[in-house]
Amino acid sequence: MTMFARVLIANGLLTAFAVVGLIMWLSGLMSRFMTFGRVHGSAIAIIAALVLAFLGGKVTGGTRGIADIPLFSGIAMMGGAMLRDFAIVATAFEVDVDRAKTAGLIGAIALLLGTILPFIVGVLTAAAYGYTDAVSLTTIGAGAITYIVGPVTGAALGASSPVIAISIATGVLKAVLVMIGTPLVAKLIGLDSPRGAMVFGGLMGTVSGVSAGLAATDRRLVPYGALTATFHTGLGCLLAPSILYLCVRAIVGD
Repeated sequence: MTMFARVLIANGLLTAFAVVGLIMWLSGLMSRFMTFGRVHGSAIAIIAALVLAFLGGKVTGGTRGIADIPLFSGIAMMGGAMLRDFAIVATAFEVDVDRAKTAGLIGAIALLLGTILPFIVGVLTAAAYGYTDAVSLTTIGAGAITYIVGPVTGAALGASSPVIAISIATGVLKAVLVMIGTPLVAKLIGLDSPRGAMVFGGLMGTVSGVSAGLAATDRRLVPYGALTATFHTGLGCLLAPSILYLCVRAIVGD
């Protein structure tokens, strides 16, 4: 067992992929047999990961969650900036511009509203919890766009680590809520067509949340919802550290 553990530690990144794959597989089984598909496996996996991160931090007293345990140290690299940025680029390459145009003007409006409105909600929530400086308000507001835009904005503006962590948590919470809530409200909002899925993806903005939620609603709608949601990461990374930050700074000062 000692030799086996050393092999896993020495190949930390491969171990991380295996652990995440195992969590996803178990989450899929739980989704199928415990919730009968009402809660998507991705939502269960994210909740499980948050619990494991919390337990890892409590056990080790460290700051990187479960990655502070030597056996799972590769998870820090797997969840780091390098693979995060690679995932962003890889997702962008999947976008078919010609198909995106079929969403029309309403898709563009939904994309813009889906970027600005969550940012405003995030900023107001941060202000309600006592944050007053423009950098913290903007970073947390950017996290409400997606959990990738938050840390990218925080790094660009020089936000503190706790604030960046809050922005990530905000985005993850949004993704989980979209995952769980989409199949519950799909009939009420008429989410039953490719065009509707594009508008929905533009408004919600979180690729993981929209994809998982639509997969639990109607798998045929997933590519259309993900198509417009994909643009949120790039648009948010462009607007949040620049125009939106300047707007917040103009209101609250430095």
